[in-house]
Amino acid sequence: MRKNAFIFTMLMVAFSLSAQYQLPKLAYSYSALEPYIDSATMYIHYNNHHGAYTKNLNDALAKYPELQKKPINELFANMDQIPEDIKTSVRNNGGGYYNHVLFWELLSPASQSLMSPYVEAELKKAFGSLDKFKAEFEKAATTRFGSGWAWLIKEKNGAYRIVSTANQDNTLMSINKAQGHPVLALDVWEHAYYLKYQSKRAEYVKNFWKIVNWKKVEELMKK
Repeated sequence: MRKNAFIFTMLMVAFSLSAQYQLPKLAYSYSALEPYIDSATMYIHYNNHHGAYTKNLNDALAKYPELQKKPINELFANMDQIPEDIKTSVRNNGGGYYNHVLFWELLSPASQSLMSPYVEAELKKAFGSLDKFKAEFEKAATTRFGSGWAWLIKEKNGAYRIVSTANQDNTLMSINKAQGHPVLALDVWEHAYYLKYQSKRAEYVKNFWKIVNWKKVEELMKK
């Protein structure tokens, strides 16, 4: 497995030299989130799934140099201007690329997952209590039919809202009804949890709270 991992890494490095969007380096090891997310899932999720979204996004944009240079948020904000022949690919793979970049940043080893007084106060003000916030977020994650994401977003008026989106959609995409800046995100595609939890999505969602990077949440809240 180490040999395969090395070969894959070298291929990704070679590919990234000319690619606009690159697979980011994780801030922790594959095993750092155990026992809540196992190392095998992290390896496959990061290298195979996120790696594929990254490559496919770059491939889709390759014949449109003017789009290659645009920030991902700008592509999302103007989905109606994406050429029809690549619109679905940009939606799916662009979403997959961005969502996972954010997701990795929102995860942290359990020993470092400490909610600050600022975040706690913001969530209590918005939802009444931390328990109510967590219950509503868990509901969004567990009731999302099929594959998708659960989000805590900050709307333009400053209000916080919990929503879910299908597949690799997110709340920055102009084609979605729910609009807002992502503050917290949870991947509920089966590839994110199935090796360890199998069909027990609710258990995976519950354990998510033990590995949230609340420092990143605070940073996003203050943007």
